[in-house]
Amino acid sequence: MNLHGKYGLVLGASRPLGRAVARRLAAAGMRLCLPWFDWPESAQDMAAEFSGHLILQADLREPESVRGLVRRMEAAFGRLHVLVNNIERGGMPVVHGAYSRPVNSGQWQLELETTLHAKWLVFEHCLPLLRRADQAAVVNISSVAALVGRSGPAGLLFSDGYAAASRGVSSFTETWARLGAPSIRVNELMLGLFDTRHGPGTRGWSLLTEAERAALLAQTLLGRTGRPEEAAEAVLFLLQADFMTGAALRLDGGFVLGGQPVPEMPDGVV
Repeated sequence: MNLHGKYGLVLGASRPLGRAVARRLAAAGMRLCLPWFDWPESAQDMAAEFSGHLILQADLREPESVRGLVRRMEAAFGRLHVLVNNIERGGMPVVHGAYSRPVNSGQWQLELETTLHAKWLVFEHCLPLLRRADQAAVVNISSVAALVGRSGPAGLLFSDGYAAASRGVSSFTETWARLGAPSIRVNELMLGLFDTRHGPGTRGWSLLTEAERAALLAQTLLGRTGRPEEAAEAVLFLLQADFMTGAALRLDGGFVLGGQPVPEMPDGVV
């Protein structure tokens, strides 16, 4: 799909990884809708950078707020070619501790409502606008927490609720690919440890010991965390891969494969 002159909705662009995606798509010639809810200072920076785009505040966990967002896009765009479904909230065990702590009384529900239910709400209400486009594409952003859960070195970063919600995103991806075909393609980008997202630049990363950080990097075959710009390039690839739908692309530097060494070939007995 040629993105020049097309309309897109990018969630989470007030934060660094979503901002990198929005920046890449704007450079490709798209006009974007960039909603925000909290992080007001980041939202101000986003609005200043994307002054020619549609910026508005919306709580994407609330159906009426999502309906209002879609009405604004319909009035401004008329149709929608791209949805980058990048919304999540995951409490890090190293930061929050156990769900049983009184301070975490609403944490589980917050993680599921934001990481899973909000994605469903946005897609459900955007579907009529996506169908108005001759060709449209959706990218669901998820996490390798769906595969590893709260285990191994990542157990300090991935909470149970966030991991469960991330796994649910794959079910959405496959169902929506069937629902949208042939004009709407739906794919998933499953991220590992990225700067500003479970990596350097987050509160959780700063609380880890040097040994804990080293264990996480040792688990990653490429030995480093990802950069937001690398995630943006992967989103661009999925939007332009016209024969790909219902697929999950894992961009984790080999995190899921790490920790499983390949043994020397035995001599054998025959």
